[in-house]
Order: sequence, then structure tokens, then C-alpha cells
Amino acid sequence: MLAIGSELLQGEIADTNTPQIARRLRSIGLELSRVTLVGDVLEDIIAALRDSLSRSRILITTGGLGPTVDDPTREAVAAALGVSTEFHPELWSQIEERFARYGRTPTENNRRQALLPSGALPLENPVGTAPAFIVEVGDRSIISLPGVPAEMVTLLEEHVLPYLRRRYGLETVVCVRVIRTAGLGESAVDERIQDLERLANPTVGLSAHPGRVDIRVVARAQDAVACARMLDSTETTLRARLGPAVYGLDDSTLETTVAHGLARRGWQLAVVEAGTGGALREALAAELPVRDEQHPTPIAAEALEAALARTEIAGVAAAGIGLSLHQEGARFRLDLLIATPEHRDRTQHFYGGSPQNAPGWAVSLALEGLRRRLA
Repeated sequence: MLAIGSELLQGEIADTNTPQIARRLRSIGLELSRVTLVGDVLEDIIAALRDSLSRSRILITTGGLGPTVDDPTREAVAAALGVSTEFHPELWSQIEERFARYGRTPTENNRRQALLPSGALPLENPVGTAPAFIVEVGDRSIISLPGVPAEMVTLLEEHVLPYLRRRYGLETVVCVRVIRTAGLGESAVDERIQDLERLANPTVGLSAHPGRVDIRVVARAQDAVACARMLDSTETTLRARLGPAVYGLDDSTLETTVAHGLARRGWQLAVVEAGTGGALREALAAELPVRDEQHPTPIAAEALEAALARTEIAGVAAAGIGLSLHQEGARFRLDLLIATPEHRDRTQHFYGGSPQNAPGWAVSLALEGLRRRLA
């Protein structure tokens, strides 16, 4: 895939198209092998196109299909293939009609959008003014889509995915399940499931976050039933090996899991934070109301317990989390207190990772500690 746009290369906007394209391609059995980011320089785009075509049968480009001189994708594709561009009157009529709907008249530079590489198959853009196109070169295909996300997604769904299915005989069903875990580090998870990570189908991969590890399982089969069966079997194996570290699937988060556990018991939550910058309160803000006390700097474990006792709601069966994050040289120490009507757990934990990730790590440990008491 080739993402085109100097605004992407300079960090002015984020590339949100590539993840969407990757997910949709995976749904028809295709995986992105490489993503290249290039600015709006004609020669750079031509070089990137030729390099990509030397390695891949399918090349998708995004961006550079607008009406201005710094939208050179059409010319770059033509030059990379050694052909000229051709004016398509029917595309120009579509552009004029679209402008007319809004009481506007296209300017002369909009005519550039009706130019396509010779032999290209035009794709009408029902959302915007920039037509997309496909060029077939032997068994290879170049698919050029606009960079505006809404336009790109529409064209991808309505034209590109059906085209790829037809042209390359894609019948494989691809399904994905994400197993969410907390309380085990990436190396600990890897040690327990490394044989599964070597599988060819389904594939099993890890994605680590501070205090949490996601396990992505991707299966391929001839039909949805067989695909789901493969996911179910792998999930069963993962749960058996990882035990209570598994807290959810797919869109589940540790925050929502804790919120649901509290709701089931009818409990409210009291929080005392010190030295975390309010990270736990922020993480829970969208999930449930929290009665909290904030301290900008770390406090002693005894003071943490006293503060939590003040914050707990009188007369209400409430759970509580108290956490104080201390920096000790190159590492961090977390004093953690988890309180429920049945238990009161005081523990210490140590973290040697990036300082910017320390608050997130502390939040994950705190939520995981309460989740296990709510299970």
C-alpha cells in the first residue's frame, strides 16, 4: 500500500486510512505486506510505485487525486507504467453534475480530476469529486483511491473489495478474535503460548500495552462456521493456559469489565490517587461515577489507607482503590490498596519501563486487582 500526502509525511494529520484498509482486506483473505508513506513529489511517487509493483500483485494508493498541482497521483501512475493520461468526458460530466447539486460551478483545475492513466478503469466517487481508478498490468492491479476517509471507505466497500474478489478468486473467509488479558507481562504470556504463536492457521500474535496484553487470533476457512470453530478452539486453549488473566474479548476493556462487575453487585467506587496525575479517574470517567480524592505527589501507604477510608461512602457497600506511584531512581514503586466489603488487600509492585507509561501501568494493575475481587 502507498499512502500519498505531504501532510501525512510531515505529521500534520494521522493516516487513518491504512488501518481501515488493512481490516477490510483481511476480511477477504488478503494481508498488507508493506505500507509506504510518500509526500506529494511526483518523482518520489513514481519511484515508490515502481518499487511496490516489483514486489506485489496488488497495490493500493490513497491520496493525491484532488484538483491541484500537488495532487500528482494520476500523472505518477501513468509515468510509472510508461503511458499517457487521457481525458474522460463522462467523468467530467459527473463532476459538473455533483457541483451543480450544490449550486456551484467547477473551476478549470477540476478538469484534472477527469484525467486518468491510459487504459484505467474509472470508479465513480458518489461521495466526493475525485474519481478513483484501477489499472491492470498483467496479473497486477493498481487501485488509486482518494485520501478523504469517507470517500475512500465508500469506494473500497462498493467497488474495490468486489473487484478483488472477482479478479483474484478470493473465497476465503477471515475472522478475528482478540483475547484481552491483564496481570501478566508480555514475556509471561509468550512463555505460556509460544507454540500457538508458531501456528500458520490460525495465526496468534501478541500486542503489549502497559499492564495489559492482547492476543489476536486470525483464522482463515472456506466458510464462517468453520472459521468460528477454529477461533473457539484456540480461545479455549488460551483460557486454559492463561486462567484468570483473561478478562474479555474483542471490544472489552478492563474499565468496562470493572464497571459491569460493580454494577452487578450494586457497589459504588471510591478512589484515592497519588502521583498518577488522575490517570485512574480519567480512565473510568466514561464508565461510572467515582468518588475520588487526588494527591499531586505520592503519599505513604498508611496515609493512602486513611485517605481511602475518608473517601468511601458511608452506609453504602462500596469498593475502593487506593494507589500511590513513587519514582525511585530509574524505577517506579506502586503502593496499591484494593478494598471490598469482604477483603482489604495491600500490595507493592515495581516497574522499570518508560516513565510516560508508568501511570497507565499503575491504572491497569489497580483495575485488574479489583476485577479479580469482583469475579
